[in-house]
Amino acid sequence: MAEIETGVVVAGAGPTGLMLAYELALAGVETLVLERLPQRAEQVKGGGIQPRTAELLDSRGLLEPLLGRATPHEPVGGHFAALPVPLDCAPWRTRHPFPIAIPQWAIEDVLEERATAAGARVLRGAAVSGVEPDDDGVVVTADGLRARARYLVACDGGHSTVRKLLGLPFPGRPGTHQAVLADIHLSAVSSLVPRETGHMSTLTRQAGGFWAMLVPLGGDRYRFTFGRAGQAEAAGDLPVTPEEITTALQALYGPETTLGAVDNASRFTDATRQLEHYRAGRVLFAGDAAHVHPPLGGQGLNLGMQDAFNLGWKLAAAVQDRAPGGLLDSYHTERHPVGAQVLRHTSAQRLLAAPNPDEDVAALRDLFVDLLRLPDTNRHLAGLMSGLSLRYGPSEGHPLTGARLPDADLVTEAGPTRLSALFGAGHAVLLDLAAAVPADPRLPPRVDLVRATCADDLGAAAVLIRPDGYVRWAADGPVRGDTLLAAIAGGITRAR
Repeated sequence: MAEIETGVVVAGAGPTGLMLAYELALAGVETLVLERLPQRAEQVKGGGIQPRTAELLDSRGLLEPLLGRATPHEPVGGHFAALPVPLDCAPWRTRHPFPIAIPQWAIEDVLEERATAAGARVLRGAAVSGVEPDDDGVVVTADGLRARARYLVACDGGHSTVRKLLGLPFPGRPGTHQAVLADIHLSAVSSLVPRETGHMSTLTRQAGGFWAMLVPLGGDRYRFTFGRAGQAEAAGDLPVTPEEITTALQALYGPETTLGAVDNASRFTDATRQLEHYRAGRVLFAGDAAHVHPPLGGQGLNLGMQDAFNLGWKLAAAVQDRAPGGLLDSYHTERHPVGAQVLRHTSAQRLLAAPNPDEDVAALRDLFVDLLRLPDTNRHLAGLMSGLSLRYGPSEGHPLTGARLPDADLVTEAGPTRLSALFGAGHAVLLDLAAAVPADPRLPPRVDLVRATCADDLGAAAVLIRPDGYVRWAADGPVRGDTLLAAIAGGITRAR
């Protein structure tokens, strides 16, 4: 059996695992990704990037290559429970106000390319079969391989093998309804078939006892999501057949709509579950391995990728023995409430989006539509669904603490730039906007000092921003060097 020693093993090469691998490799951590599938499944599932995820990807220089893989369509706002009022992200001051449609396999392809270029290794056909943690690390066994690492991160999905091997409970509500997601080709279409991608509310339909969402992907390709009203989890893990897809298609879109081919198809449920703790000693959990929820509003992929952005720089600091006390545990402290919030609002959407609502639910839907037309309500739900309103913890000492800053235009000694462009190396940034920082603050490695001017008022004279783009500390006037170093050492990195 081959023996490997590495800094971190990541189980699972989906968007969460590959995003984490990139973040770790960018920080110089030796990273091994183990993926049970021998090759990537080219399935569209999870193909929507929300505005906050787009901002984070942009800050690493990863958004541009992804946009080249996006499904072309007119910009349209997101949705809450498929209600017919687009969510408006403009009040959140973002350069990316609309969700971006990109097939999940294309996201994985770009992330894997960048992660391996940064030094990560990805081994496919390597299913994790054993996990042995101890005080100093963890041994992971997978198909003829034995890897010793400082940490293991399980990004291996809702049916996580790592979670099961450790015997960790996954509390929550089991699925009550089952649906099918299929990437298909249509050889003939009726007038009921959507011709272009629009707001989610224009792509849904109910007929013949079925409910569905049919999304054009270009040419004769479509993403078809469907279920039968009132159907429980009776089909289990049975394969999805072309006959099953044809029956639903013709019931919903007429007999003249003809299935040409099926690229892939799978089943999913509306189960809602969350780990009680995202860390178990030397093993951490991210993405669907930590939380599952009804797939409403394009939350799952984004929630997992933002787990990775939060965890990556913290785990790198822990592996490199420069993490302040409690930094790695703050991953659970910060991300568990975010996951719980997504579970709550997707449960609410599940009720509002019910295919056959009773009279009370129909009245509630009408009320929500009216509320969504109010600017304040729309802004609140747009911030919630996009991730733009997220902040970590209560403000401590300054109103900006824990908040996201808009991607403002800056002017530095090197010329014009954007705030997001300062984070390509994955470092923390000390942004001095008013000559508030001492001339030689003697910053530790992986903290970059940038002196700049900004036409917009960002709300502080100096801002210390974490590698994941959230404010760690801010000041309204001149700061002492020892105060600044204490803020860095208390929540970002210790000088080595």
